[in-house]
Amino acid sequence: MLNEFVYCPRLFYYEWVESVFAHNTDTVEGSLRHGTVDVDTDTLPPPEEVAEGVAGSARSVQLASDDLRLIAKLDLVDVAAGRAIPVDYKKGRPMDADDGPEAWPADRIQIAAQAVILRANGYACDEGVLYYAATKQRVRVRITDEVAADVRRQVDAARALAGAGVIPPPLLDSPKCPRCSLVGICLPDETAVARLRPAEDDTVQPWLIEPARAAAADLPPEVRRLVPSRDDLRPLYVVGQGFSIGKAGETLQIRDRDRKVAQDARLIDVSQVNVFGNVTVSAPAVHALCESEKPIAYFSGGGWFYGLTQGLGIRNAYLRAEQFRRADQPVFCRAVASRITAAKIRNQRTLLQRNHVEPPRPVLERMRALAVAAERAQGLDELLGLEGTAARLYFQHFGGMIKVGNGGVEPLRFEHRNRRPPRDPVNALLSLAYSLLTKDLTIVCTSVGLDPYWGFFHQPRFGRAALALDLMEMFRPLVADSAVLTALNTGMVQANDFVRAGPAVSLTPGGRKGLLRAYEQRMDALVTHPVFDYRVSYRRVLEIQARLLARFICGEIDRYPTFETR
Repeated sequence: MLNEFVYCPRLFYYEWVESVFAHNTDTVEGSLRHGTVDVDTDTLPPPEEVAEGVAGSARSVQLASDDLRLIAKLDLVDVAAGRAIPVDYKKGRPMDADDGPEAWPADRIQIAAQAVILRANGYACDEGVLYYAATKQRVRVRITDEVAADVRRQVDAARALAGAGVIPPPLLDSPKCPRCSLVGICLPDETAVARLRPAEDDTVQPWLIEPARAAAADLPPEVRRLVPSRDDLRPLYVVGQGFSIGKAGETLQIRDRDRKVAQDARLIDVSQVNVFGNVTVSAPAVHALCESEKPIAYFSGGGWFYGLTQGLGIRNAYLRAEQFRRADQPVFCRAVASRITAAKIRNQRTLLQRNHVEPPRPVLERMRALAVAAERAQGLDELLGLEGTAARLYFQHFGGMIKVGNGGVEPLRFEHRNRRPPRDPVNALLSLAYSLLTKDLTIVCTSVGLDPYWGFFHQPRFGRAALALDLMEMFRPLVADSAVLTALNTGMVQANDFVRAGPAVSLTPGGRKGLLRAYEQRMDALVTHPVFDYRVSYRRVLEIQARLLARFICGEIDRYPTFETR
């Protein structure tokens, strides 16, 4: 962690304060290389034996300094000529200098800290060695009194940062960011651009981001797409009464009522598990999923989302405390609510323009005016009225986007939005799609460290994920409604995939699978982010928007940048 602090204080804050970590190819390769040294061999001789001239080496030595309150696991300690020399293995290459290879500052402070800890345990230590595997070079670091004093200064500074509870700003246009495993969580370029965006318009002030390059080109710097375009992991859906989920090795096994394996999925390939109805999950499977921070979402047989099982998640309470404080500020709540309401209305209008057979111009003009009015609304009640008016106009013409020829069959007609229970097939699909989207945003809020049940537009109410619903507003038309239209217009779901019980209409298992397929296809579709101008999947967009909201809550950015398609 001391190495991380010197390398990037923001990275240290994520890993130490919030206990966030993510692997990439560099960290995995580094772990594999350390596997060869993280094996106990000989025991490190006591200091008095070393002083008498005992020679040898010891691997994976764990020592601590009570004075500095530091614990270190030393890759290797060489003992010779009365001295102990720590050796630390690094994956990369050393820094080039005029007089030969040198240690990077973060590596230098780490090996110095190991030497100081050895001294605290009674060993004579005046140098450390860094072995860089990429070039197979050893770089020696002299441990002077000045270097030891610098270790103490860095330890005190790191501990002060952790105790302050305020995350440091991201690095600006730094070459360190592209290969950082937490870049998709940190969002350095996105945070910088959003922070420097003035409130009165959508123009970035480029000279504040990078003076030299912006002044030369008279253009804002390009936002680097440092996050992956898609998530390699996939949600697992188990739809079938009487099924069970167990664990065999590193694989999840789904068994049917007769205890036969119907399907299996490698744990490493799964991002979340979703179970519908009477599906049991074994204790070993729950333990493995919680340990790997992969949530289990529970739905009723009809698709009502009602619970999560997950690991501990973010350990940092500062963000949630700030979220609760901000939720008591009417001005802040209105700022968030007006932005997401306007974005929702514009996205509804865009969907009508793209998909309606002949979108009525008066309706489009009216929705444009409602979006402008939402941005200027003075209170939540006014926003609710504007949102309701826009929703009524939108759903009055939703049927014009359903383009299948239903031959006059009643189940595919749509007149208006209804729910609890849905009373026609299209509303049954919309309800399930909204339930899936609520689930995904609840998981995203939790993974970011926000409380999904404490919102700014949707007020807290027992059993309602208010913040997830806040974030969901601008994605209802783009993700959920679009998935429903795709399912209907491509035949993924057909008229015979519905059953009626009294006034209520619900989906058959086959119909539910058809919508799940359409929903996941939409979540995996690539879209250009309107603010950062790179292409990512909708699943990534949900996470980016939640993290930007967290930045806004903590004051890192002055305005919440919403997601609106062009």
